[in-house]
Parts: sequence; structure tokens; C-alpha cells
Amino acid sequence: MHRRRPSPHRAAGVVALLAAATLTAGCGGPGSVEVRDTGVTGAERTACEELVAALPDRVADQPRRTTSGSSPGAAWGDPAIVLRCGVGAPAQSDLTSQCQVANGLGWFVPVAGMNDQSTDVVMTTIERRPRVEVTLPARYRPPVAAMVDLGRAIKAHTRLVAPCS
Repeated sequence: MHRRRPSPHRAAGVVALLAAATLTAGCGGPGSVEVRDTGVTGAERTACEELVAALPDRVADQPRRTTSGSSPGAAWGDPAIVLRCGVGAPAQSDLTSQCQVANGLGWFVPVAGMNDQSTDVVMTTIERRPRVEVTLPARYRPPVAAMVDLGRAIKAHTRLVAPCS
């Protein structure tokens, strides 16, 4: 019986496919994280997509995970730190809202989120467009590490419209 030898190109393709699958599984963590729809369109959507492409591989020392959904976003860790781009203004904020500032980037954090260290934090860049929202599980508190890790990319891919007070 004569056995055909696999071509070197086919073997290389299989090895490359297995390597890619392994890398994707390693980066994705425990399953894909759903990013809720923000409804962002047009130029803001383009800015959001560029932001997501520029985000770091680690936030608050947590590895990046794969995401699903129709809106630009990203996730890190388990439980997931979730970034959504192109969000509306938080219900509790207004033009006089105070911000937490880390490395020159202002974040609106509701008072309840700052005072209760056992709750998740939802922080939003209300001073910039498109707005960016990050949900940070209580496990990763205080939020300053995530703020710093995300700051450079957010400042580079969003525009300042009104500084936080």
C-alpha cells in the first residue's frame, strides 16, 4: 500500500491554523464578552473602532478577552472589565459634574460608585467625544489602575469638548 506524503505547504498551513487557534484561545479567556449596543454611527463610530484597535493588551493587570456584539468595545479579565465606546451621557451627570482625573483624563463616577468599595464602578469620559464607558467589577478597585491603563488610547482617539470640573 502506497501512502501519500502530505505536501509541505499543507502541513505548514495546518501548523499555522493550530497556532492561531491556540493564540486566540489564550487571549480570549473564558469565552467571549458581549458588548451592549451603543448605537454609535458615522465619524464617532470610526473614532471608536480606531480606539478599540489601539487599546492595550492588559488593563488593571488583566488580559484582553474576545468580544461580541455590534458596538465597538473591549474587555479584560474575568469577571470582565468592559469598555464601550460611543455611549450617551450618564443619567446622573450634567455640565457641572465633578470628575476623577487620572493622567489628565477626566472620568465621571457616580458618588455611590466612589463611596461603596464593594460595588462595581461605571465610569464615563463625559468631557470627550465619543464618550467612553468602562464597567469595572469591584474586584479590581480602586479604579485608578484601569483609568491610567486606558488613558493614553482614549486621549489619542477622542476629542476634548469641555474639561471636567
